[in-house]
Amino acid sequence: MTETWFDDDAATFGDRMATARERLGLSQAQLAQRIGVKAQTIAAWEQDRAEPRANRLQMLAGMLNVPMVWLMTGAGDGLAAPDDEPRDTALLALLAELREARLAQARASERMARLEKRLQALVNRA
Repeated sequence: MTETWFDDDAATFGDRMATARERLGLSQAQLAQRIGVKAQTIAAWEQDRAEPRANRLQMLAGMLNVPMVWLMTGAGDGLAAPDDEPRDTALLALLAELREARLAQARASERMARLEKRLQALVNRA
């Protein structure tokens, strides 16, 4: 990896997020839909006007296929330098689909936990 291609000292959270999103070929609206927020929220994060909560940050890092620490601080291995990028778009598309499936599974799991709580509350009342 080329050490100087991405200036971690000057880059902000929003810069790293936007770069990672663009590398995957996703629009702000597509990313927003995939992690369950509004496109304006993605724009605010990328413009460093707001920051995601911890649960969204974890989903975001997974969706963008970057370490959460790198996304937050720029420390560690983040994105490959442009010359080191894989050129196989089918592979990138498959990785994006896999991340989307993983996020859908996480959302379903969270929904099941909420439903279980509601059901338990109803059972306790009976």
